Amino acid sequence: MDCSRAQQSQASDEVDKTTAVVEKQQHSQSKQVSKDVREGEKTGAWKCTKNQLSRIMRPDDANVAGNVHGGNILKMIEEAGCIVGTRHCNTQNGDRCLAALVRVEKTEFLSPVFIGEVAHVTAEITHTSKHSLEVQVKVMAENILTGAKKLANKAALWYVPCSLQNVDKIMEVPPIKYASAEQEEEGRKRYEAQKMERLETKARPEEVMPSPPNPEDPPKEKHTVGFSQSSLIHLVGPSDCTLHDYVHGGVTMKLMDEVAGIVAARHCNTNIVTASVDAINFHRKIKKGCVVTVTGRLTFVSNKSMEIEVLVDASSMVEAEKGKYRAVSAFFTFISLDKDNKPLPVPALKVEGEDEQRRFDEGKARYLQNKEKRLSDKTRGQ
Repeated sequence: MDCSRAQQSQASDEVDKTTAVVEKQQHSQSKQVSKDVREGEKTGAWKCTKNQLSRIMRPDDANVAGNVHGGNILKMIEEAGCIVGTRHCNTQNGDRCLAALVRVEKTEFLSPVFIGEVAHVTAEITHTSKHSLEVQVKVMAENILTGAKKLANKAALWYVPCSLQNVDKIMEVPPIKYASAEQEEEGRKRYEAQKMERLETKARPEEVMPSPPNPEDPPKEKHTVGFSQSSLIHLVGPSDCTLHDYVHGGVTMKLMDEVAGIVAARHCNTNIVTASVDAINFHRKIKKGCVVTVTGRLTFVSNKSMEIEVLVDASSMVEAEKGKYRAVSAFFTFISLDKDNKPLPVPALKVEGEDEQRRFDEGKARYLQNKEKRLSDKTRGQ
């Protein structure tokens, strides 16, 4: 009994220490924000174009393996980007506006985040055009008991400011000051590249996803596209939405990551984790009250990773005659892990038909391109 009380007392002391550390960090951040607000009121604009969110990871943030769910990280990344983007775009006169997510560049999951760690999400505006802004985000995971920190994620997001009076009215973005002309030119090149890719993606015909298999039909063969294909249906409610009554980009990304994870798990029958996300394109807005169907399917498999295409279709419950429309599309990459979180070989994908072969070849090309880019970045880093 005495031993039990001692253990409970020790556990309680550690919880108190953890809480004290978090409260101290939050108080420090609050003081910094207040300072920026005061200086912003004097100059008519915010002093900096940075923002940081910090949150301790709880059990309800984790996947079945105990790691923080990749979808929760994506949601936090989008929230940080939306805050800094909205804050910056409202430093000028005119309609009040909200930064709406239109594209997420390749997002890399570099290290897992665990329950009990604090995720520090730092967002910084790195480029502005007349009607859009780029926000680069980094996620640091901190063990607040030991002080150890690690870079967990990094991503680049693009936003456009939409007027609160008229959601279809795109506001102008206040320019930022660049450290050098080279930095401004690099940002302009990134802007032009993502703009071109968005237009190309939008111009592609909307491929209709096949319906989920009928439970009465014979089961699909293992390791085929049809065997692991999965769908999730979600009714958009008020808690999913922005001030415009349209879905938060982070909510959509979380749903997409969940579906992609189901596809990967069905194919491997092992623990799986998100490794990266290729560009997520938000084609059309999703309004409160819509029903969204999020569907994922395997497109390419290497010996160590899986590429999963995820498509989000939306339809209005009130205006059913308008039918479904393609709202969001992306490619997620997952890896398979053993019980010790070490990579496992991925079962080969059995390709059936011309369409699946075409998607497999396109996925292979993306895989080789990303592999070459990683090697190039690594060489430059050395």
